[in-house]
Amino acid sequence: MASSSHRIRKYHVFPSFHGPDVRRKFLSHLHYHFASKGITVFKDQEIVRGQTIGPELKQAIRESRISMVVLSKNYASSSWCLDELVEILECKEACGQMVMTIFLRQEVKQIWSKALTDVAEIAGVHSLSWDDEAKMMQKIVADVSKNLNVTLSRDCDKVVGLGSHLRKVYSLLCLECDEV
Repeated sequence: MASSSHRIRKYHVFPSFHGPDVRRKFLSHLHYHFASKGITVFKDQEIVRGQTIGPELKQAIRESRISMVVLSKNYASSSWCLDELVEILECKEACGQMVMTIFLRQEVKQIWSKALTDVAEIAGVHSLSWDDEAKMMQKIVADVSKNLNVTLSRDCDKVVGLGSHLRKVYSLLCLECDEV
């Protein structure tokens, strides 16, 4: 990517957001207030319908002076949002693009931060450590089975017609329930 001084800046701000979470309220107010200050904002609704949206979004990110990441409840569950975030961070690193983050509902940010910190401290399986994904799956299944203390009985494998009766009994036992 070219240096930030030689890049075309079509937009002042590129907002990255999860549409259903913020479009009707927060984003509409943001657009109104930016427009009142003469700040040009990329609007995804202006993408010509029928065009591929991905390349247009990446181009808009590259052509913006500031990327504004609006973290809302469902932001991280959207592959579009995460793809935008990767592009935003690449532009920040390569071109020094300014990135602003808005946390909608501060307590949510704190909960997410704590949850991510907590889960990162739990020993786990890293896929890059395995050359064979099937063997990794076997290890994961073995670990889960060991932790659940599940061993399947093979005593009745050869008895014809017993499988359906056993499944009915297992369903009545409700083995996955924590209740007595």
